[in-house]
Amino acid sequence: MHTVSGGEVAGILVAVFWAILVSFLAVALARLAQTLKATTKLVADVTDQAVPLLADASAAVRSAQTQIDRVDAIASDVQEVTSNASALSTTVASTFGGPLVKVAAFGYGVRRAIAGRKEDVPAKPPRRTVIVGRTISASRRAKRDSRGKRD
Repeated sequence: MHTVSGGEVAGILVAVFWAILVSFLAVALARLAQTLKATTKLVADVTDQAVPLLADASAAVRSAQTQIDRVDAIASDVQEVTSNASALSTTVASTFGGPLVKVAAFGYGVRRAIAGRKEDVPAKPPRRTVIVGRTISASRRAKRDSRGKRD
């Protein structure tokens, strides 16, 4: 019978340890290979879906740019129309404004003159000015109250 020496036992233990280590590494590498295959498939699926989405997004951006160009053209046209309207209103005001004011003032003067000649029409009472926050004296208040009452 052969006796096993300590060195042989140590060699067997090292061989078993290396066999277990290689087995764990083989399992880890197999799982890593599965993960890499799943990742590759996922990236391929994302690429297949992303390319049409990017094409749609690019078309939407082009369409938005076209619309922005149209809005810019409309805004510049509106600005031109506004400046033309402003110039037109200034021209109309300067052309007709002065004479119209004179005609209105003349008409008002004529109405006042005609109203002043009619003696059967009583004159309008003068307008009162109200100042908020000011009180009036009792004598002025009495005059005011008696003015409103006519027998």
